[in-house]
Order: sequence, then structure tokens, then C-alpha cells
Amino acid sequence: MEDDESGIGFIRNSHYLRDDDSPDEDADRQQAMRLLQVPSSSRHGILRSSSFSSNNSSDMDIPIYSSETLSKTPRREVPGGFNGKLAFAIAASALGSSFQHGYNTGVLNNPQKIIETWISHTMANRTGEYPDQQTVTFVFSVMTSIFCIGGMIGGAITGVVADRFGRKGGLLLNNIFVILAVICEAISKTVGSYELIILGRFLVGINSGMNAGLAPMYLAEISPINLRGAIGTVYQLVITISILVAQILGLGSILGTAELWPTLLAITIVPAIFQLVTLPFCPESPKYLLSKNNEHEAQNALSWLRGTNIVHEEMDLMKSEYEAVKLLPKVTMRELITNSMLRIPLIISLMVMCAQQLSGINAVMFFSSQIFMMAGLDNAGSTYATLAMGTINVIMTIVSLFLVERAGRKTLLLIGFGGMVIDTALLTIGMLFAAQSKVVSILCIIFVLVYVIMFATGPGSIPWFLVSELFNQAARPIATSLAVSVNWTANFLVGLAFLPLADIMGPWVFIIFVVLQALFLLFIYRKVPETKNKTLEEISAMFRQQSYQ
Repeated sequence: MEDDESGIGFIRNSHYLRDDDSPDEDADRQQAMRLLQVPSSSRHGILRSSSFSSNNSSDMDIPIYSSETLSKTPRREVPGGFNGKLAFAIAASALGSSFQHGYNTGVLNNPQKIIETWISHTMANRTGEYPDQQTVTFVFSVMTSIFCIGGMIGGAITGVVADRFGRKGGLLLNNIFVILAVICEAISKTVGSYELIILGRFLVGINSGMNAGLAPMYLAEISPINLRGAIGTVYQLVITISILVAQILGLGSILGTAELWPTLLAITIVPAIFQLVTLPFCPESPKYLLSKNNEHEAQNALSWLRGTNIVHEEMDLMKSEYEAVKLLPKVTMRELITNSMLRIPLIISLMVMCAQQLSGINAVMFFSSQIFMMAGLDNAGSTYATLAMGTINVIMTIVSLFLVERAGRKTLLLIGFGGMVIDTALLTIGMLFAAQSKVVSILCIIFVLVYVIMFATGPGSIPWFLVSELFNQAARPIATSLAVSVNWTANFLVGLAFLPLADIMGPWVFIIFVVLQALFLLFIYRKVPETKNKTLEEISAMFRQQSYQ
């Protein structure tokens, strides 16, 4: 790099970034990435190219700023913030997607005994003999866990779908899986086939896995910088609401009956219809449109979302990002792993996703009914206490929606995991003595509620949108696929291993989560950056500096 009089460095080359002109693709790729990662503590670096791509015939300067320089650069207010059209797009994308995720996570809990009885009768009709309870429990376990396996597959193909069909297009097409799942689940009782429920759960799992990647990606890309965290939290908010809805509708006094449980499962078609009706009126992600060289459509989409035609500054920022991305070869799995500027945010994304599931939230939810009954509540009282816990989860997620743009992502993650470490340790001790003391059993109820509050403060919502904040347009789809797949895999492993471990260890099983939470807390403190109100350029600059340290 050579300096001119103003202290601004230029890199000039017209061919090395083009794969078809290079005798050695790997060498060129590494050279290109190194040039984009040139660290600078006090000055700008500018990449200049006259033929970086086949559709770019004019010279261009792409600034690469250090985080110090960017932090000192005054940021002008971009016209257009939260408005009715943006709210409509958020509702259309989130309600129809994350509702599937949450609702199908909790829908089998309340009617479990009724469905197990139906499975037993169905098997008896086929064979002439009633199966033992172990066989019925196994079938129901498969019915429950197949949802996570579908989620793992859906998460793995998110990147392909997002690139091929777009964020909005992918969300709309994804509803095909919901329609097929509802058909299977709705007719299962009539035709006497529990296999259809298993197939339906698998299909809606694929849908939920893709939604977990596509919806946060779409929400992040349509959000103004100052609202990106709050809007990203909406995905987890709808999950908590839909879990609560599933718990309420699953009550024996509503749809959790021997006659109506197929309707309970089929209600998942409602949010799919809502999305199919509303989302077509919303624009595709402006960043995705720009990546497909549709600058005019991207500007129209951004104007629609911001409720104003004065979007030139934000368009300039998007185009700067896009032009910088065009300089790089297509991001592959190998590039994510081998390039330090991409590997660091990838590790952070995967660890935060693991932290969300391995924190023990599903285990605490599972034990909640038992804890409530230890405190002297009967079955009905335990059920309503569980509903109260779900309500607290919703309320605290709403609170985190407002806090995330004030306190920041890292702060809420630290508070959440720090609180869970202490609370889970106390819960473990309390459960050892709950049977001997009424006071201790009541304290255990309080510990469960505090745990839910700590989880909803940050760990429940932030991982879903953090990955979209850490990667640029080129790397975001494939990074999201990996992160979502890891989340669903961790979810599946907790569900698979928790019950056997609980049988062996009893209440001491929660010590495993205490240790994991402490390790995740340390990782977040040391490695996770604060992304509040930071542009992609500022976030990338942080990783460039870390990769050279």
C-alpha cells in the first residue's frame, strides 16, 4: 500500500479478484481477502479497481475503515424510521413464520395423555392387542422429536433458499410445508394413522427450521440501523406468544380433548394463511434486490419501508456494502472456516446459538410442572402456573424488545446468562430439599420464574438476529444456515439426553447447565462484540482488527 499526501492509502489492481483471469484461484482469493482486511489504526484504506466484475466498467473506490475511524465519524440521521408500512412488513413476515416455530414446539404438551391413548387404540385396532406403555411412549417421543430433525434440515437449506428465491420469496414458498403438514395431521385420526402425525411434524419442522433463518434475515435487512435489534427481537416475541397460545388452546376445556385434538394441531394453518395473504403486499429485502443488480427495485422497496422517498443516504450505504462484497469471490463453506475475518463471527454465531439451547431452558420448562406440584399445587393448579410462566416469558420478551436498543446486545446477554448461572445453582439446591420443606418448594417456584425472566431478557431473542448483524450480504445466507442448524441440533440433543440424565442424576442434572452457562458467560464477555447502532462497516472493522491481533 502506498500513501499519498493526505494519508489515504490506495490499492490498485484491475484483475486479481477475477477468478477466470487467475492461474491460481486459492491464491487470488486469499490475496483479495487480505486486501480487504488491511488493518489501520488512524487512516482510511481504499480499494480501487477498474474491472473487478464483468458488469462494472468504471473505476471505483471502496473505503475500508478502521473501527477507530468509523467510531469518530459523525453519522447523519437517515430519514424514515418506524412507520405503518414497516410494521405491516414485520407482522406479515414474523407472525406467519415464528408462530409456526413456537406453536409446534408446545402444541403436544397438554394433550399428551389423550394422544397416547389414541395411539394405543390405533395399534390395538391393527394388531388386535394393546401395546405396552413403553411402546406408546416411544411413538410419542418420535412424534415430538421429529420436529427438531425437520428443523435441522430446514435450517441447513436456508442459505440456498435465501439466495435462490429471496428472503420474502423463501418465506412464501416455505408455507407449502405447512399446508402439507396440516393435511397430514388433520386426517390422521380419521384414517387411523399416527404415522401421518409424525410425517406432518417432520414437514412443519422443515418449515420452522427455514423460518428461523429466513425471517430474522428479512427483519434485519428491512430494519433501520437504530431499530435493528428491537425488530429482530420480534421473532422470539412471537415464538413466546405462540407457545402460550398452544398451551391455552391445549387445555382440556378448549381443544385438548379426545375429539378436538386434530383441530388443535391443524390450527397452525391460520398463520400460514395470514402470511400468504399479507406478505405479497410487502417488498423483497432491498439488500437482496441490490445483490441481484435491481437497484431501482431496491430503492422503491426501501422507500416503501421507510415511508419516504428520501432514502438516498441509506441507499448509498447499501451500495457501498454491495460494491465491497462484489470485490470478493463467492463466500463458500471453506471461506467461512479458513478466513479469519469470517471465522471469528462464525464461531461467535455458533456459540451463541448453542448457548441459547444448552442453557437448559427446555429442561426447566419440563421440570416446571413437577416443581409446581412439589409446592402443593394439584394438576389444574400446576397447569395454570405453567401458563403464568409462559405469560411472564412473553412480557419479559416485550421488555427486552425495548431494552435491546438501549442497553445493547452484549449487556443483555451478560445479564441474562449471569442471572441464569446464579438462579440455576439455587434451583438445583432447592430441588434437593423441596420435598422436605414447603418454604423451599415455594422458593423453587420463584427460581423457575426468575430463570424465565433471565432467559427472556436476552439469551432467548438476541441469538436469532445477531448472526445477521455479524455478516455481510455475501456471507449472511450460508452463515445463517450453519447457525440455525446448530441451534436445532442443540435443541434436539438436549431433548434426547435430558431425560436419561435426569433419571440418573436427579436434580443434580441442572449442575451441567450451571457449568455450561458459566462457560458461555465467559465466552460472551471475552468474544462477543457490541453491535448496537453499528453499521456493517463498523462491525467488519472490529473483526478485521481482531483477525490481526
